[in-house]
Amino acid sequence: MAKYYGAIGFSHTYEDENSPGDWITRIVEKKYKGDVLRNRRSWQDSGHLNDNLTIKNEISIIADEFAYRNLHEICYVTWLGTKWKVSEIEVQRPRLNLTIGGVYNDSEGPQA
Repeated sequence: MAKYYGAIGFSHTYEDENSPGDWITRIVEKKYKGDVLRNRRSWQDSGHLNDNLTIKNEISIIADEFAYRNLHEICYVTWLGTKWKVSEIEVQRPRLNLTIGGVYNDSEGPQA
């Protein structure tokens, strides 16, 4: 079983103190360690020159209280130098099992 150490991206939304009613969304990254439980990949025909790479890996992290309180805000996992979208989260205390899929696109993420 491969080991994991990397950043997990959490999408936090805050109300702007200077302008009530306006909301600001920011990505907060925290480092976690754990294991790579499953390592799969597939290519999807995109109709373009290059097909899209999709992985179906499962990464099990040792979660802290911050991760448990904010698991609904997890949007990506950094693995092998790339940000991958989190498609599923399974809680198995003291761990969170994160299933990741396609590449996370920062422009598709939260907007300020």
